[in-house]
Amino acid sequence: MNQLKYLVGYQTETIQQVQKILDDGRLGEIILSRYPTPHAVRTDKQLYDYTMDLKSRFLGKSQPLSRVTYDSKIKVIQHALGQHHYITKAHGNKTKTVNEIKIASVFKNGPEAFLKMITTHELAHFREKEHNKSFYQLCRHMEPQYHQYEFDLRLYLTYLDLYGDLYS
Repeated sequence: MNQLKYLVGYQTETIQQVQKILDDGRLGEIILSRYPTPHAVRTDKQLYDYTMDLKSRFLGKSQPLSRVTYDSKIKVIQHALGQHHYITKAHGNKTKTVNEIKIASVFKNGPEAFLKMITTHELAHFREKEHNKSFYQLCRHMEPQYHQYEFDLRLYLTYLDLYGDLYS
């Protein structure tokens, strides 16, 4: 198993630095120094409210959001961190649109910064479907530390794979 699978695509120098931190047994200490406490968003209702707050602050009158849930079926390495679904259903001669966001349940117990980064990412898909320059500009507009949080989240996922939960 590649213990740095979440860092594929990063520069060799960065990967070597992370490997040294792992070899020295300091990864957990570093994560906890940056993010000492887990968030308190535990239920789907709290997650919905959290997401709606971000949506109302940054996306205004964009498409309505029908549902936001934690999903235990999302496997982080296969399906990323969350999913945004835009579903149109026909009911006779009427159509109904459902917008939903699912966040991998592994993030129920982690730092708020990581939850915000994932939620920001999924909300950005309301305006930009593709992962392009405009998409990442919107992510940075909603969360200026987006890229740092994403990198730190990858370190956190590495720690989870190797050692288990930091916040239990």
